[in-house]
Amino acid sequence: VQLQASGGGLVQAGGYLRLSCVVTTNIFNMMSTGWYRQAPGKERESVAFISNRGSRNYADSVLGRFAISRDNAKNTVYLQMDSLKPEDTAVYYCNVRYPNAGMDYWGKGTLVTVSS
Repeated sequence: VQLQASGGGLVQAGGYLRLSCVVTTNIFNMMSTGWYRQAPGKERESVAFISNRGSRNYADSVLGRFAISRDNAKNTVYLQMDSLKPEDTAVYYCNVRYPNAGMDYWGKGTLVTVSS
């Protein structure tokens, strides 16, 4: 299983970005997916999660600003990030897992920088 994230970049506060993560697997529709981030000097934290059935969860810090979605036909998970804040600056990682098979995979990350 390989994950390729893209869409990061430099944006001003209040702006938006859309991250994408393409997953190379033939069981994407059975996997739960999520986005995590790690800011400099901080631990990696969960940002958003979407199950194989479409259930979503968000970190309190991004609730109402970020939206996670998935397109099973394209093996892709997205993270729409609106109203970005400087504190959203981090490397964002996508993750897929299929616990029943002990599968847990990470992408290499994409850098998001929000300037004030």
